[in-house]
Amino acid sequence: MESSTVSDTQFGHPKGLFYLFFAELWERFSFYGMKALLILYMTKQLLFSDDMSIGIFAAYMSLVYITPVLGGIIADHYIGYRRAIFLGGILMALGHFFLTIEMPIFFYGSLALIIVGNGFFKPNISTFVGALYEEGDKRRDSGFTIFYMGINIGGAVAPLLCAWFAEVYGWHYGFMLAGIGMLLGLFYFYRGTNKNVFQDKGNIPDAKVYHEKFLGLNKGQLVTIGAFLAVPVFALIVRFNQYEHYIVWIATIAITGMLIYIYRSVGSIARKRLLVTAYFTILMSLFWAIFEQAGSSLTLFADRNINLVGLNAAQTNSINSGFIILLAIPFSWLWTVLIRKKKNPNSAIKAGLGLLLLGLGFVVFAMSANSADAFAKTSMWYLFVGYFILTVGELCISPIGLSKMTELSPKKYLAFIMGVFFSASFYGHFFAGKIAKLTTVSEGENMFASGIFGEITEVITGLTSTFSGPNQAAFEQLYQYVSVYAVFGVLTAVIGLIVIMISPFIKKLMSGVH
Repeated sequence: MESSTVSDTQFGHPKGLFYLFFAELWERFSFYGMKALLILYMTKQLLFSDDMSIGIFAAYMSLVYITPVLGGIIADHYIGYRRAIFLGGILMALGHFFLTIEMPIFFYGSLALIIVGNGFFKPNISTFVGALYEEGDKRRDSGFTIFYMGINIGGAVAPLLCAWFAEVYGWHYGFMLAGIGMLLGLFYFYRGTNKNVFQDKGNIPDAKVYHEKFLGLNKGQLVTIGAFLAVPVFALIVRFNQYEHYIVWIATIAITGMLIYIYRSVGSIARKRLLVTAYFTILMSLFWAIFEQAGSSLTLFADRNINLVGLNAAQTNSINSGFIILLAIPFSWLWTVLIRKKKNPNSAIKAGLGLLLLGLGFVVFAMSANSADAFAKTSMWYLFVGYFILTVGELCISPIGLSKMTELSPKKYLAFIMGVFFSASFYGHFFAGKIAKLTTVSEGENMFASGIFGEITEVITGLTSTFSGPNQAAFEQLYQYVSVYAVFGVLTAVIGLIVIMISPFIKKLMSGVH
């Protein structure tokens, strides 16, 4: 069944897709522009230690992706996708602009504003894309891949421009440019709403419930007040990130409890599909734990141990998104052709391919040590090749995962399940911080320097943990980076192969969803 008439379509897809495309593009411009600057801003401007900077970065990035669970529930039951997107966008814009004020209260408060804002914006705009297509519409995967390209146009351009502004005019101008990007995203979404391209989709789910009063305020007003009251709470969590593991446990218990409740309230086919959504979420958690070295340890690796040409360290964050821009349309076309030829791999196989390629990408980063010069600087080509490989992996798993969530989820709990899927980034970033901290040089013994891990590192990098001579400190830091990348790269690739092997069993659980 088609979801739109010909007059309501553009390039074969619902017109609303392209307004959501540009809204998400500019929102991601703001998010990735600030993200590219954050770790370097903390280590170079605020003079935080690597350990403290990585802790703050990991806490911020993980919390950004746990709030969508709550934001999805609130949108499902009270305010609808449209109001959630507007509220989230306003909070995020404020967060980016307040980062221009160099005071601790504004620094942590700004990160908290973005955390809360993203909770309302991120799950609901993705769910909105799924709502544009009827169940069984074969354009869905292609539509999500196009949407994913919009995310990455913003992600590619933002580090280049924001990092250039930060370098030429100062850090705060880079953050200000990110805030302007968020306002442009809200403008495009508002324009689409005004033109009625979304028709009746995304409105308040139940007007009667929405207008119920408590202390003289309706549900929408209470949600807005609650969002602002949550900001200082999240600011404190980011500041005291060493206690974040308690949040991880609380979130895990809450999510598991809700999933058990949903499991008991749906039919047998929906139960099987729900198990698959949990499985994909676990795989995505692993994917992001490795992938998201990009914003922290890989950025510092680029700054300290790569001979950069034409880009500064912050701007290397655009490489991944740049490759996605080049590859998203070809991949969208590829899936369409494979569907037509009845050779399209099922989603479980694509997830395994994503993990396999991610692991191989990090093996390439580790191999760069073979070309290290006397100053422990490696060739920039390894960075591009590694990013290319893991980008192909990302296109196999991430946009397809988004698409499958909208098909596998019980309709009544769609935004919540989408929020659960985004919680994979919460877990991923939390563990990414733990992995990134392994790349910092400390007085203790490197756990990857001996045994099977040491052998893997030596085979891939050509380095051992014993150094002498000039630039010893630089080589020690290089070894810390590449040993972590080598070991985790190999482990991830092996898990990817296992996922491919068990894909027939997962396909059965999907009950007809490809």
